[in-house]
Amino acid sequence: MTNIPFSQLNFSPEIERAISEMGFEFAMPVQAAAIPIIRAGADVIARSQTGTGKTIAFAIPAIERIDTNEEKATIQVLILCPTRELAQQAAEEIRKIARFNTEIRPVEIYGGAAIDKQCIRLRKANIVIGTPGRVMDHMRRKTIKLSNLKMVVLDEADEMLSMGFKEDIETILVDTPQNRQTILFSATMPPSILALTKEFQKDPQLIEINKSQVTIEDIEQSYLYVPSNRKKDALSMLIKFYQPHRALIFCNTKKMVDELNEFLTDLHFSVESIHSDIKQDQRTSVMQGFKHGRTSILIATDIAARGIDVNDIDFVINYDLPQNTEYYIHRIGRTGRAGKSGRSITICSSKREINIMRSIAYEVKSEINQMNLPSHGDIQKLNSIKAISAMEEAIQSEIQPSFLEMADKLAKKGYSEKNIAAAALQLHFAIDAPPDIVTDIKQRDLDTAVKGYKRSNKISPRNADYETVMIDIGSAHHIAANHIIGAITEITDLVGSDIGKVSILPKQTIVEIPSGRSNEVLKAMSGCKICGRAVKTVKMAETNKTRRSTAGSAIQSHSDKRNNHTSSAGNSTPKSRRPRG
Repeated sequence: MTNIPFSQLNFSPEIERAISEMGFEFAMPVQAAAIPIIRAGADVIARSQTGTGKTIAFAIPAIERIDTNEEKATIQVLILCPTRELAQQAAEEIRKIARFNTEIRPVEIYGGAAIDKQCIRLRKANIVIGTPGRVMDHMRRKTIKLSNLKMVVLDEADEMLSMGFKEDIETILVDTPQNRQTILFSATMPPSILALTKEFQKDPQLIEINKSQVTIEDIEQSYLYVPSNRKKDALSMLIKFYQPHRALIFCNTKKMVDELNEFLTDLHFSVESIHSDIKQDQRTSVMQGFKHGRTSILIATDIAARGIDVNDIDFVINYDLPQNTEYYIHRIGRTGRAGKSGRSITICSSKREINIMRSIAYEVKSEINQMNLPSHGDIQKLNSIKAISAMEEAIQSEIQPSFLEMADKLAKKGYSEKNIAAAALQLHFAIDAPPDIVTDIKQRDLDTAVKGYKRSNKISPRNADYETVMIDIGSAHHIAANHIIGAITEITDLVGSDIGKVSILPKQTIVEIPSGRSNEVLKAMSGCKICGRAVKTVKMAETNKTRRSTAGSAIQSHSDKRNNHTSSAGNSTPKSRRPRG
């Protein structure tokens, strides 16, 4: 889509001035497509990835819909977001756009903050941005009234549904006026989203932005192979070699986030981490530090990273492989924003993971090139170049007399000028790198890992032994396989592809866990909540040995959130799902 200047969209002078002061001249594709349709009053379904400028796409029409001549302030626009961070981000963006419209009063509401203070602010609000759970709290307290609502925006609707907010969203929408305008933004369009649009939208207009062009065309994508027991060392080598100004590292579990934070902190990197177990005030502090450059490396899980709104991230590193292609796009879309270039590197440690990366490359129609891990020698060469450049700059500038005196004293003691200079360089530019692990990665290891890759770009099923555990939650609680898999992978070192068949009964779910890992899963699942419901997990009495076969088994992608297979258990017919191997 051709770039359209914001000046051609006929904004009010106040909004046009605010957009100009924010540094924006041209509308991004989703903004140019969505703003005119939303302004016209139509319901909208917009499929757009994180980092495409969608907040401005709904914020400007939302501000324009506010009637500022009301005698008494009422809530006219409601924006629902999946996380506190996203609600804060959207509210901040609205304030920037409305900075010259003093009658626009946005208020953000979310859990973890004092509800009494929110109640006071809500009395004068005409735009509310909040998480579904906290909005429901205020509805029960009658501190939010939606009878005058003109517009509802569901931001990152797919994520809200996957987090278990479906019933809350439906309850909220039922309590809003029938003639409201409903705007839905979502990165993916699973059946649950389509069902929601069918029930709560009227003749919605579809806007779909090409995800591969918008989010990753300016990103240089690479992957490398290292043995699993050397991944941490490999990560430190990457950081030492590339020395990113601002980097985001993704892990699949909170446990690994904490481990990497401790590992990189011990190596004296400027690093912080966020995940759902970290308290809100600490998460806010960490995000502010990262956004303002006080921290150069942030480690996060996928959910925690949803609220990151930083345009100059130059590196994204997938320490753990993403669960599916959509997650991959969400992750690397954090770099290469606002017309800037970026780079992503994914660390693979098995043949299966390399095959998955090749499948992702095929699906997103991008080149994801294999790269070599920088060696200790590479880091030394790079540091040497930088040291010489720094020394040349220092020599060409005025040198303080005290340092000249020090050099004279050393020369009088008989040291040569060359040795004095070399010692100074060694003191100032000492390289503290981990042992060179490149020599540990033999070429035959890489050849073995890549061997067997099929042109179809599909992952071959594998044979595995499993134990089974039972979780006391099922289809009666609106649970899908991805909820179960997400919960297990979030709190253990398992990844989605490690988990076998997930059989969902009305009130229980039976899950295949790799043999020998069930006790670990039981311990980790103690006190766990899935979609807001506390669950109990027990080990099944018998051990099931499951052999996967290419002939007769239907293999499903983890990104498929529908459960198409059935198996019998007593008189019930559970929904089953088998991941790709």
